[in-house]
Amino acid sequence: MFRSIFFSLGLFLGLTGGSFLLVDKFVMNLKDETPRSPGFRGLFTSVNAQRQKVFDPPDWAAFSLMSVGSVTMLYSVALPKKKKED
Repeated sequence: MFRSIFFSLGLFLGLTGGSFLLVDKFVMNLKDETPRSPGFRGLFTSVNAQRQKVFDPPDWAAFSLMSVGSVTMLYSVALPKKKKED
């Protein structure tokens, strides 16, 4: 079970990093008019004049996510198999 959890987590991180290579920034439309403080989650986001939230990942994020994802998938393959007790 741990093997599949680690493999899926590594696959998710690798695919997210791969998508960061192809996309420069993400733009999301905001529907509510109440201003919020971004806090920690707004570290790489900003709100422009058209009330759109812009997520601009740094250049290093793509390669670091892909490398952490691939190492996690390799770790999941190297985990020992569960022994069957008869």
